Order: sequence, then structure tokens, then C-alpha cells
Amino acid sequence: MASMIPDSSPELSSYRVTLFYGPEPVQNEPGVHACVFNVKKRSWRAGIQVSVEVRTDQIERIRNGLHVDDRLALALETAPPGERSTYEARVPDLFAQAVSWCKLNLRLRSGVPQENQRVRADELIPELDLAVAERREYVMTYILNELDLTSGYPSPSSR
Repeated sequence: MASMIPDSSPELSSYRVTLFYGPEPVQNEPGVHACVFNVKKRSWRAGIQVSVEVRTDQIERIRNGLHVDDRLALALETAPPGERSTYEARVPDLFAQAVSWCKLNLRLRSGVPQENQRVRADELIPELDLAVAERREYVMTYILNELDLTSGYPSPSSR
């Protein structure tokens, strides 16, 4: 399970966040997937679960806008021979997780009560589009780290 706070702002540093599972389809919500995160604030005795929902059409629109597949092509060439298709098959889920992290961070910036909660797909839509666009390198790094392909990927500054 991934454990990271992909942003260094002071209000986020008081949280410890771990991806619990996802993306999974949301029951009775066609076209919506959710990632569930365990969130613990340093001052809390126990953590909470936050279900972060994102519409699949929004995920695809963001993915196409960031040209994720084009940007990953070089790194995927470094995948072990015969396993490239397995790596490529994981990219959509990893991208959805990275987008969900971004959406969760948007919610955490405003603070959350110590109770299990749901961030619905129809919340923070334009904010998420902007946040992911601003954090495109985080998104790419997240995917590459999860695939263990960071060594063959040129840094953004080398392009």
C-alpha cells in the first residue's frame, strides 16, 4: 500500500495518509470509481476512512489532457521484456489513484472532521482539474514509482 502525502503544505503535513484500496466501481453509481484512504491526523487517537470518488470520464479527460500515455512510453520501454503489457495494464488504476490523492489533498486543505466520510464525484470538479494539471509531475512520478520504473525516466528538467 502506498503511503505518502504528495504535497508539502503545512496543513497537509499534520495528516498521515495511506491508500487502503481502489479504484473500485461505486455501487449504484455508473461511471464512478472510488479510492479509499486511511487518514490520521497527528492529534487524533484513531484514523478515519475517506472514500474519494471520481467520474471515469473526468479521469479519462484529465489523462488525455496530460498526454499520460505519451509521457510514459519511454519509461515503459524499460519494463522487463515480456512484461510491458502487464505494466501498461496497471497504468489506468495508478493514474486514478494519483488523481484521487490530488482530490483528497484538496479536501484535507480545508480540514476534515474525525469521522469516516465520502468525497463525492460531483464535488471539486474544476478544482481537481486544476490541481492535477499543476501537479502533473507528481502524477507521473507516482505512476512510475508504483511500477518501479523511475530509473529509466528522464527528469522534467532534462527535457
